[in-house]
Amino acid sequence: MFANDGYRVPVTLLSREEQAQRIPVFTPAVARSVRTMMESVVKKGGTAPMAAVQGYRVAGKTGTVHKSVAGGYADDRYVSLFAGMAPASDPRLVAVVVINEPGKDEHYGGLVAGPVFSSVMAGALRLLNVTPDDAPLLQTELSHQEGPA
Repeated sequence: MFANDGYRVPVTLLSREEQAQRIPVFTPAVARSVRTMMESVVKKGGTAPMAAVQGYRVAGKTGTVHKSVAGGYADDRYVSLFAGMAPASDPRLVAVVVINEPGKDEHYGGLVAGPVFSSVMAGALRLLNVTPDDAPLLQTELSHQEGPA
C-alpha cells in the first residue's frame, strides 16, 4: 500500500487485461510520508544499508524474529527479512526476502536479507529498464569512476 500511494491492490503474478480494483486504505500523503521514512532504513546509519541499490532510492523495513518452539521461543533460531520497494520516488517493484534460520553469527534482517534484496532488486530494475531516480548519487559515482581530469 505504501508503494501504491495508500491503495490496496490484489497481488498477482499474472498479467491482467483490466486494471485491478484499488481500495483506498490511507491518503497518498500518508503513504508518501511513510515511504520517505522507510528510505532512512537503507541509508548510512540505518538498519539495512546493504539493501541499497546503486543509482536508486530504496525504501524498506527490516525484521528479525525468534522462531517459536514448544514452550516459547528459541534463543538461537531466527527468521530474518527485508521488505522493500524501488525506486522510492515512484515505486515500480516491491520485494520481500525471508531467510529461514540464517547462520548463528549473523541473523539480523538488514545483514542477512538486505544484501539479497539489493542483488535481486538491482537485477530486476535493470531487466525492466527502470530509470534510476538517485541522480546526485549517480553523478558522484561517475566522477569517481572517471578519475582525475
